[in-house]
Amino acid sequence: MTRREPQDAQLPPGDERFARARRLMVEQQLVRRGIKDRAVLETFAKVPRHLFVPEHIREEAYRDGPLPIGHGQTISQPYMVAIMTELARIRPGDKVLEVGTGSGYQAAILAELGARVYSIERLPELADRAKETLESLGYSVCIRVGDGSEGWPEEAPFDRILVTAGAPSLPDPLVAQLAMGGRLLVPVDDGFSQILCVAEKTPDGLVVEHHDRCAFVPLIGRYGWQT
Repeated sequence: MTRREPQDAQLPPGDERFARARRLMVEQQLVRRGIKDRAVLETFAKVPRHLFVPEHIREEAYRDGPLPIGHGQTISQPYMVAIMTELARIRPGDKVLEVGTGSGYQAAILAELGARVYSIERLPELADRAKETLESLGYSVCIRVGDGSEGWPEEAPFDRILVTAGAPSLPDPLVAQLAMGGRLLVPVDDGFSQILCVAEKTPDGLVVEHHDRCAFVPLIGRYGWQT
């Protein structure tokens, strides 16, 4: 469920400025902040982030920060998408669950890396828009509308699970749906802000590491924040 061809070939004439903006984004926002995985850097230089944001703010698509995509949701800062992707350690063929499809940008990054991507979005309007964008770029991503905090039990287990919304704790269903040796990434509220937690499932239980502080929209659902 991936596309391996360079994305720039799909863009209309005159969009070289976006390709240049992507290269600058990679150098100035990712490499300078310590992103080292070559496959991740090459993927960020390929995937056209500007096509995942509303048309009226496309000129801002490669700036160093999140952007609104409607319905109170955002496309995350490029660096935050990159650090989550690097920490996930995606391997070609990995079965990956993304909780919070949003714009579809993270799903495109995962698919470009060779993952088989399943993504859950609670807002139908965003799910439909993301699906349309992904399909237009040749990415095959399975998207469903639902409560992402409950995961996707029919498709479990997953080698990797990425949650792109802040949770009060590691959602139990997602832990249960993680394959042995798999990695679960969740921004968890610690009472002050959120901290990116990476949990690896081992025969002896979960091994949890704490990484960057971050600010995501809240994970709404039965095992997230209740509405």
